[in-house]
Amino acid sequence: MRTGTIPRVLGTAAALAALLTTALAAPAVAERSTTPGRAPAEAAAPATFTHPGVLVSRPQLDFVRGRVQAGAQPWKSAYDQMMGSKYASLTRTAKPRAVVECGSYSNPNNGCTDEREDAIAAYTLSLAWYITQDARYAQKAIQIMDAWSAVIKDHTNSNAPLQTGWAGSSWPRAAEIIKYTYSSWPGSGRFGTMLRDVYLPEVTNGSHSNGNWELSMTEAAIGIAVFLEDRAAYDKAVGKFRGRVPAYIYVTADGSLPKVAPGSGLDTRAKVINYWQGQSTFMDGLSQETCRDLTHTGYGLSAISHIAETGRIQGQDLYPEIADRLRHAMGLHAKHQLGTPVPSSLCGGSLKDSLGPVTEVGFNALANRLGYAMTNTQTLTERQRPAGSNNLFVAWETLTHANNPA
Repeated sequence: MRTGTIPRVLGTAAALAALLTTALAAPAVAERSTTPGRAPAEAAAPATFTHPGVLVSRPQLDFVRGRVQAGAQPWKSAYDQMMGSKYASLTRTAKPRAVVECGSYSNPNNGCTDEREDAIAAYTLSLAWYITQDARYAQKAIQIMDAWSAVIKDHTNSNAPLQTGWAGSSWPRAAEIIKYTYSSWPGSGRFGTMLRDVYLPEVTNGSHSNGNWELSMTEAAIGIAVFLEDRAAYDKAVGKFRGRVPAYIYVTADGSLPKVAPGSGLDTRAKVINYWQGQSTFMDGLSQETCRDLTHTGYGLSAISHIAETGRIQGQDLYPEIADRLRHAMGLHAKHQLGTPVPSSLCGGSLKDSLGPVTEVGFNALANRLGYAMTNTQTLTERQRPAGSNNLFVAWETLTHANNPA
């Protein structure tokens, strides 16, 4: 399934014209699609890409390796957890297929789990290689990536964009580490062709489904862009990010209603409230999917953190643009997951599920690097250590990002 193409607005004049057109059609909602008084900053891909540079950088990896070798916590326990997982197995056999078919909630599931887990395994093995310098792990990661790049042609059915986003988020992380830290990968060119021809077209144009879809798809797009050194694809992904994050996390400065993503068609109050799961009372940090459940909200917050982390590594620090939203969102959801009663004004007084192992990257960036006080997020993050994998696109983030200053 292919999502529809959404024209990318280029230049300040074009952006203002587009906003004016939308505002005339639906002024009550469309006026909130940008920050008041300021046009969105233009995307700007790096002149020279940094490698490895998708979610983790070489300085970050060096820090992790040093902490593990020293037996320091929480990195050593996180490393042991990773190495004891099925994803680090040197006997793993990849299960590629030409067409991965994924329906709603992966039903049907024709290769969906296999693809996601093989991608996570490749990333896990690449981390194992870097930390241990045992070539067997790099060779197994290469074997898995080569197996898929030789076979995969398409993703189909209703969950195709999301599935592509999830697997497409993990593949470039693994590929970056192997290509730029291991001695030889003859198949890296074919793997890049796979990312360009099979994955990027499915994710690059975004989605107007629930926000975690577009955020996961955008995470895949920016990672693929880094691996391919594709500046246009990178800029397009950052543009999607800048349009979606304000439409996914509400802050009171937004006004009486949340912002809307460009091209969303949410041009009335009723449509916006319906899109926000029927929630009509808005508060700092509320997510578009909070009243759906915390698990899907966690997917969105995780993807936001991952995209910002990749941007930072590439020399384009996106965190300051989204820090206020992300810190409020992490804090609000952490607070209630930790047991603070949910007021009746929030999702009728009840929240479902949990965020999952998704807070390490954002917490490290916002609290440790930028200095925000995030007591609830810190408590939840430390309580969940070592954070494992959600078996979709999140893996081993206590190991890679806990208190990582690099």
